[in-house]
Amino acid sequence: MALDEPKQTDNVFEIDGYRYLVDRDFLQKVQPIRVDFTPFGFRISSSIDFGSGCGSSCSTEGSCCT
Repeated sequence: MALDEPKQTDNVFEIDGYRYLVDRDFLQKVQPIRVDFTPFGFRISSSIDFGSGCGSSCSTEGSCCT
């Protein structure tokens, strides 16, 4: 997950005032995707396993390892 500008290959979702950009090809592989905000940052879950710890929980500072 990263801050980015929309590209022609992205799907754009606006949920609760937040805008999410997801590459269409990536979305086909991992859907459904869920982003949950927690007191410690955010958590991403999908139909695939991103690994143990890294990639499954990220902070707003860009770190994806807890």
